Amino acid sequence: MAAQGRGSAARGSSGAAAVALVLLCVLLHGEVAESAVYTVGDRGGWGFNSASWPRGKRFRAGDVLVFRYSPKAHNVVPVSAAGYNSCAAPRGVRALTSGNDRVTLKRGVNYFICSFPGHCQAGMKVAVTAA
Repeated sequence: MAAQGRGSAARGSSGAAAVALVLLCVLLHGEVAESAVYTVGDRGGWGFNSASWPRGKRFRAGDVLVFRYSPKAHNVVPVSAAGYNSCAAPRGVRALTSGNDRVTLKRGVNYFICSFPGHCQAGMKVAVTAA
């Protein structure tokens, strides 16, 4: 009978562990589900004069930006504040070129430019602040 009691206790603790695991999964899923998805430039997509697009929007770390554009005409390059201000992509940085790029925002300011010659200077850049 003592062995049966230990088996019940083991089943009880493994059941509690399973419940805790399910609750953890629900909480993690809830955080992911709360992330918003934004199309940069809205219906017009990623293009010139994108710098004003974030105005009036509230972004959070974990939100996703979708950059839609013609890959033959544009790209997306994540840059620093200096790269944004100077319209210069750092050497070795990988440009996104799919035409339907998804970028998850980090907390703070996230900077993006198009590195095609003259495009950033013509306003194809965006800075998005995520709380």
